[in-house]
Amino acid sequence: MKRHSVKAGTPESPELWVGVNFWSRSGGPRMWTNYDEATVRAELAVMRDHGMTVTRSFLYWPDAMPTPDALNDRVMANFENFLDLHAELGMTTIPTFLVGHMSGENWDPAWREGRDIFEDVWFVARQAFYVRSVVERVGAHEAIAGWLLTNEIPIYAHWETGGVGSPASSVISWAQLLLDAIRAGGSNKPASVGDGAWGVELTGRDNGFRTRDIAKLVDFLGPHVYRMETDQVRQHLGAAFICELLDFSGRPVIMEEFGLTSDYTSEENAAHYYRQLLHNTLLAGATGWLCWNNTDYDSIEQQAPYVHHPFELHFGVTTGDGTPKAQAREMKEFASMLARLDVAHTSRPDAEIAILVSSFLEARYPFTDPGDATIVVETARQAYVASREADLAVVLAREADGIPDDARLIILPSAKQLLATSWTRLRELAEAGATVYASHFAGEHANQRGPWWPNLDETFGVTKQSRYGLVEPVVEDVLRARFVAPFGDIAVGDVLEFEVGGNENSRSFLPVVAVDAEVLAVDAHDRPVLLRRRVGAGQLVISTYPLEYFASVAREINPEPTHRLYAALAAEAGVVTDVRVDDPRVLVSELVHDDGTRLIWFVSESEESLTVTPRLRAGSLRDDGREVGEVSLEPFGVSILTLHV
Repeated sequence: MKRHSVKAGTPESPELWVGVNFWSRSGGPRMWTNYDEATVRAELAVMRDHGMTVTRSFLYWPDAMPTPDALNDRVMANFENFLDLHAELGMTTIPTFLVGHMSGENWDPAWREGRDIFEDVWFVARQAFYVRSVVERVGAHEAIAGWLLTNEIPIYAHWETGGVGSPASSVISWAQLLLDAIRAGGSNKPASVGDGAWGVELTGRDNGFRTRDIAKLVDFLGPHVYRMETDQVRQHLGAAFICELLDFSGRPVIMEEFGLTSDYTSEENAAHYYRQLLHNTLLAGATGWLCWNNTDYDSIEQQAPYVHHPFELHFGVTTGDGTPKAQAREMKEFASMLARLDVAHTSRPDAEIAILVSSFLEARYPFTDPGDATIVVETARQAYVASREADLAVVLAREADGIPDDARLIILPSAKQLLATSWTRLRELAEAGATVYASHFAGEHANQRGPWWPNLDETFGVTKQSRYGLVEPVVEDVLRARFVAPFGDIAVGDVLEFEVGGNENSRSFLPVVAVDAEVLAVDAHDRPVLLRRRVGAGQLVISTYPLEYFASVAREINPEPTHRLYAALAAEAGVVTDVRVDDPRVLVSELVHDDGTRLIWFVSESEESLTVTPRLRAGSLRDDGREVGEVSLEPFGVSILTLHV
């Protein structure tokens, strides 16, 4: 299965965007009416000197368009000077038009007068006029790298619901009209929406900005990721998971916004977070990174939005006097690595393992609970974490796009619901040689509680012992799965311990009796935990406990033993990993250069220094020509070696 790593630019001249979201400390959103050329030049120079050569810039809408039919000449003159400074410093920028929303505040043009953003014909026409007029004025400037329509317009339109409330048909029509306005203004530079990629396909909540529709119109997709998590590894891989979920789009994935406020963390931990996000999203297919943001704003603390959202003062990669923070140094080091290894001319190797993402994430099937969609994200994310800990290359395959027929291993992580036709297809693929693994999950709510798996008994070679309308509760806090048959590199007698979590519905298991299935592991009461039914050239494996779900609701749980199960499933499926390590705290991934050079990443998820001995199927690892037998990593550190076979 192909894994995306589509880049901006052209196939002959691919581009990696490394940069920063930019407001000057001289005014923040009001910088165009409080413009200080010397300050802006100094700020840009610091960004450039730290590898950030692309900015995402913002035209504060109320200032840029004070009346429905005219631009503000003073604002536009200052913006043109801003573009000139970019050219002078060898930098480019991506202007953002409808701002709108910024850092905990919404601002309307004075003449909006409550009109609907997407459905009022006159107001949409005024927006299109604004976009076209700006492009006509500055679109030919050499400093323009691309365009963004908005900054997080879902929460500008419906802040009280977190962005949910806009009709999808109106949103896509609005986007089409404004993107057409860019082209009517005379620019063919890459363009996108700036909505944050918060659509139903990634979140399970339909805000009208459906990624499938938007991807047909735009030149790149731009996630905005500021996760609050309960687990360090899930936090470090959260943005990477979003990039993997966008694999289906066929568009470059640009990390349009990411970052943190220094008010929430130490500078050391801020550096760790930046390093982890940058490398892990690269390895998940991202090809651009625009951190939030360039500077702190202590000098304008009295100004909205900072006066009422004071944590927004300190998202900068430099302090308010321009001193670089550790985050800026991480950006510089990352940009240097990209250039040194010519990562623009690399791609991700194919995968043989699919984590199946239920179509209940994005489809709105009648009479289903909204929680069934959002839980798909949580269980799939945890499965992705476990696969990375097992050093497995995977694709997040969407059921809505069809089940891939070229996967050796298909993982259904705590999947309550799939389509009936998908189960038929999975049985066919197993007959043809695939390994299909599914873990039982009753769901978190009591509405039609239980796995919606037709012909479960026949599929997995068991007879279920469950009672109608009831669940079998898991009373222990730890599931101890003892293996009674060898499985992959798991030996008879090995015990895997899984922390149990959930509510009165989800903290449950599926009681079964084996009929023509082999029991692989049992719990403390000798009840089957893992069973395998061989069919045709392949096999179907079932876990009677929702292992991925249990882990997804636990705090500070990773690494947990699901990575061992996934490694064993991969071995049984015949998936060969060329480079791996035994320590799940070190994640191994690969990029392949166009010239055949194989670059191997070792990313530590440990707060302690580690040394690991990689296991190689063949060949050797080298660092600048020197053969390497052990890899030493600083806390949350990264090492990149080449594999020679």
